[in-house]
Amino acid sequence: MSISELNDLKIFSKYLADKSGDIIKNYFRTDLNVESKPDLSPVTIADKKSEEKMREIIMKEFPDHGIIGEEFGSYNNNAEYKWVIDPIDGTKSFICGAISFGTLIALTKKGEPILGVINQPVLNEFLIGDNNTAELNGRKVKTRFCNAIENSVLVTADHLNIGKYQDIKKFEELIKKVKLYRGWGDCYGYYLLATGYIDIMIDPIMNVWDTMALVPVVRGAGGVITDYQGKDVLKGDSVIAASQEIHAEVIRLLN
Repeated sequence: MSISELNDLKIFSKYLADKSGDIIKNYFRTDLNVESKPDLSPVTIADKKSEEKMREIIMKEFPDHGIIGEEFGSYNNNAEYKWVIDPIDGTKSFICGAISFGTLIALTKKGEPILGVINQPVLNEFLIGDNNTAELNGRKVKTRFCNAIENSVLVTADHLNIGKYQDIKKFEELIKKVKLYRGWGDCYGYYLLATGYIDIMIDPIMNVWDTMALVPVVRGAGGVITDYQGKDVLKGDSVIAASQEIHAEVIRLLN
């Protein structure tokens, strides 16, 4: 893919983010009806309408591309290029009026993510990565230098999920070592990592629509992203992302 083609796709990704973001902003901090999905996770009209809008735009502009979405499943699953979208990553935060949510948009080629977006529509913050660079509203961003676990800030979404899916004792040993531990999770944690404000983001369980957009962003910002055991994040169902200086040590301590 040429640089020109990639830039055109970045512009299109921004258009998707803007159109879905307009819908999400209309529902933020309003009296929402919250439904429960089969897995008991919450979903709102904002999730559904914003994904519908993105799917409509993609199918019109790139009818030969595939789509994987959290709310409405797969379309054209054998396509070389597929868009992987999560309209509101952090629906629980969104429902509670917190800003730690965002829209995830990824473009994959033969299963490999080549573009990733974390869009926070309320703050008008558009973060995009292509595995080589990452930009926030047109300004290049990088993970910050962190020389030791003891100087790091660690973030996760849900402490209880660590114990449900991974080794909670080792995790609690890690949080005693870090400088600061907080729950600014979901995609917002990866946004903070890629823009140089925290050093470690951990998710003990993930779906494909949660993960794909994060990879080009974290890598583009200079970070390292793997599964919980330090293996290929695209083949796993968990994520550990961190500054490159400490990622290997985080994996060792947790495993």
